[in-house]
Amino acid sequence: MVLVWRLVAAEENVWIQLTFDERFGLEDPEDDICKYDFVEVEEPSDGTILGRWCGSGTVPGKQISKGNQIRIRFVSDEYFPSEPGFCIHYNIVVPILKATRDQSYPGEQFTEAVSPSVLPPSALPLDLLNNAVTAFSTLEDLIRYLEPDRWQLDLEDLYRPTWQLLGKAFVFGRKSRVVDLNLLKEEVRLYSCTPRNFSVSIREELKRTDTIFWPGCLLVKRCGGNCACCLHNCHECQCVPSKVTKKYHEVLQLRPKSGVRGLHKSLTDVALEHHEECDCVCRGHAGG
Repeated sequence: MVLVWRLVAAEENVWIQLTFDERFGLEDPEDDICKYDFVEVEEPSDGTILGRWCGSGTVPGKQISKGNQIRIRFVSDEYFPSEPGFCIHYNIVVPILKATRDQSYPGEQFTEAVSPSVLPPSALPLDLLNNAVTAFSTLEDLIRYLEPDRWQLDLEDLYRPTWQLLGKAFVFGRKSRVVDLNLLKEEVRLYSCTPRNFSVSIREELKRTDTIFWPGCLLVKRCGGNCACCLHNCHECQCVPSKVTKKYHEVLQLRPKSGVRGLHKSLTDVALEHHEECDCVCRGHAGG
């Protein structure tokens, strides 16, 4: 028998945590390999097997998804019953619920059986903590998340020099308050996946090989840059437009006259796409 459960949370920016009941027991492994009766947990975003368990005496640890989905698979052969079996409790984890002062979470969007909970940063696996930290736009909000009870003291300590160790910023230049790190974060945002000037060929954009335009190329806003700090959990992120508008540009149009030599010359408006806003998405979901 093969049984598969696929759990999907209603919100995208949440994780799913699995907790095994202490009464765990399946058929014993052979040569330390679970071959016959076992339960395994898979990360659907990349197909990674988070773990496979069988036997008894050791209860599997907690498992946390990288995104809002997780898959559980149970396999059993026709020999030897598995006793007592397994029981898995699941709940929704909101890793950055305390990120901002006014943030609230629509708990009513979940079913009654699943209530959202907040996992402290210290309890997160390193990769998931990295994702949570990357999502913050200011240093103050980040420190609030990491140390909600003493964030102000920690913020002060970051910019207070000590006799034991002075950072290079104190020795070779001024050390300002929070603004420097916030500026670094903002610079990354401005120059990563953002609209920027691109030159495009009007003939290629309009697919008008029968017409000549002057100027032949125009500047438009198109999404560019990389997605190194993409917040989605997937193998590869790409920069795509999230808001597109059409703008009209007046150009000279030259078209061959029918049956005689010469060109029709006229001013005309050409509509070109401009990307107003951009976003990093998982490759393959750009048209979603």
